[in-house]
Amino acid sequence: MNRLAVVTGAARGIGYSISKKLVESGWSVAGCDILQEDLDRAAERLGGGFSPWLLDVTNEEAVAETAGRIEKELGSVFGLVNNAGITRDGLLMRMSRSDWDSVLSVNLTGAFLMCRAFSRAMLRQKEGSIVNISSVVAILGASGQANYASTKAGLLGLTRALAREFAGRNIRVNAIAPGFIETEMTRELPDKVREDYAGRVPMNRMGQPESVADAVHFLLEDVSSYITGVVIPVDGGLTT
Repeated sequence: MNRLAVVTGAARGIGYSISKKLVESGWSVAGCDILQEDLDRAAERLGGGFSPWLLDVTNEEAVAETAGRIEKELGSVFGLVNNAGITRDGLLMRMSRSDWDSVLSVNLTGAFLMCRAFSRAMLRQKEGSIVNISSVVAILGASGQANYASTKAGLLGLTRALAREFAGRNIRVNAIAPGFIETEMTRELPDKVREDYAGRVPMNRMGQPESVADAVHFLLEDVSSYITGVVIPVDGGLTT
């Protein structure tokens, strides 16, 4: 059965890989992002199974309006993947309030707004799966990322709270905690830095976005129908 999933931050990186995996697996994907050109490119590559939706997840009214339009135009939403995220790294003493607020707004408040908007229909249909993309820094911490680590840890709390809140209506809420994943951003790092990152991982290599996409696909499908409230690290053993 063809089902519809909403993916935020869908235009590139991990979000694009998640969208690609779902489309190839027979899902329809409403890909949300703030990057119009990248969204258009993703739509060209992924074909008719992917519909692009320009959306700022920090805009409460826009999120509510987009949720209504997606449900009206595309049908019932059975999956939601909260992947949109930004970084504004810096040591605490140098971190501005705006850098703190912007990361919280996108990474955590955005996920809250998306969960609230799209869970309404899921609650009525008594079926759905929500996957929040957290990070290993939520577990390990990271120097210079107090804002980012706080949001990713917050996503774990949101995941567990909503898992309990929604379980009686057959809606599952889980999280993925990626480790060092090779994306456009990490490919721009100097080779020495990339080698250092890979050297910290027990499997001695950085991960690929497809590994995260596979885990998300598993949590959206019926094969994981008795799993809720869990955090799955996709990190090559980094948090073991």
